[in-house]
Amino acid sequence: MDVLKLDAVGQAQAVRDGRVSARELAEAAIAHIEAHDGDLNAVVHRRFERALAEIDAIPPDAPFRGVPILLKDLGWRQAGEPYSGGSLVQDGVENAVDGYGVVRLREAGFVLLGRTNTPEFGSTITTEPVAFGATRNPYDEAYSAGGSSGGSAAAVAAGMVALATASDGGGSIRIPASLCGLVGLKPTRGRVSLGPSMGEGWSGFSCAGFVSRTVRDTAAALDVVSGTYPGDPYAAPALPGPLAGEVGRDPGRLRVGFLTAHPRGDVPEVPELTEAVTAAAALLESLGHDVAPGGPEALGETAFTEHFGAIVADNLAAHVAGLGELRGKPVELDELEPRNAAMVNAARRRGAADHILATQWVDGFRRRMAAWWSAGHDLLLMPSLGVAPFPLGWIPPGDLSIAFGRTSHAVAYTSPVNATGQPAISLPLHRNPAGLPVGVQLVAAAGREDLLVRVAAQVEAARPFEHAALR
Repeated sequence: MDVLKLDAVGQAQAVRDGRVSARELAEAAIAHIEAHDGDLNAVVHRRFERALAEIDAIPPDAPFRGVPILLKDLGWRQAGEPYSGGSLVQDGVENAVDGYGVVRLREAGFVLLGRTNTPEFGSTITTEPVAFGATRNPYDEAYSAGGSSGGSAAAVAAGMVALATASDGGGSIRIPASLCGLVGLKPTRGRVSLGPSMGEGWSGFSCAGFVSRTVRDTAAALDVVSGTYPGDPYAAPALPGPLAGEVGRDPGRLRVGFLTAHPRGDVPEVPELTEAVTAAAALLESLGHDVAPGGPEALGETAFTEHFGAIVADNLAAHVAGLGELRGKPVELDELEPRNAAMVNAARRRGAADHILATQWVDGFRRRMAAWWSAGHDLLLMPSLGVAPFPLGWIPPGDLSIAFGRTSHAVAYTSPVNATGQPAISLPLHRNPAGLPVGVQLVAAAGREDLLVRVAAQVEAARPFEHAALR
């Protein structure tokens, strides 16, 4: 039995059945990381000895006892462990306390092996930080694993672990999931607490979640970490029950709209993305759903990019200011990567009123988007990424005009869903002619992760996902 090729639910069952011990499972994952991460550069902080020493203290009835997991090195704070956020400025900072999500992962019995690579402050779609170097895609090492959860996605796709934590402020779960052939669910805003060190990320755009190889892993893992704590700024609508229980449940006949071209008009249509969405639409129709072209008119609003970008830049500037206070001297722009330096500089020139006006515009956008679901639609099907799979270096650090333009196209289908706070899931249903994964995403109304899991599991059963990059 190659236990590392099992998903996390399967690994947990293997431990319970006595087919493998918790220690043997963790040691197998460690050996796999040591054998393959030199090529991929997915894991930037390792805590193997400490992780093994913690296994004996895991309660025998913990549901994921002994299952190894990696934490994204952005959010997902772990007490006493280094925290870099992909940045030389932040590298070496140690967290004082566990984040609530990490507490719940420990309580569930996961073995925390280390932290995965991310771009500086998670602000772009490819994981190529100056601090740690590029993470390579297990399907083709010349290609990007995506960002900002690229290290987590590469590790899972290569079989180092079955499950890794991630986060998504503009597509950072769904984009790496698309590029690495994985399942990636961005939950509803407030489903997973970011406390105690944070109330919200990127003014509510950012959510915590996972990348995995199966729908049931994503559902079960979200069950572990979901929930609000006193003082959280948001509370997601209650689910009807555990998400793991939605796997295999009939979703009924759903009304699905789909888009193969972005209604904004400034995003080039890419043939392989069109093929992926068209094929997924046909699959959903064959499963009994009512599928037709169309989506929210609000997606075509050209002002979105400006307001979304301004809010993100303002948040980056605030984060950098906080790092300056932490270390006792301000962070200079030349200490940052050029992309972030430009965003922080632009934010410093804006006033507080400009930020409030941008958030008020997004408030209206969220209501205009929600109207499409309120009018009777259940799901929106779109590409997970607005561009084709791309090689490392495609987002050039030295040419910000090209970098920002390409990034804007890439997140055109994902960032609006961060602004609205709705849940969305990327599924690995297509490959391009070179054999690289191309994901499609399904977006549901706020609070309807249960519906996404039902449909995603139905799709997975009808067309099982292939994971050709497993090593």
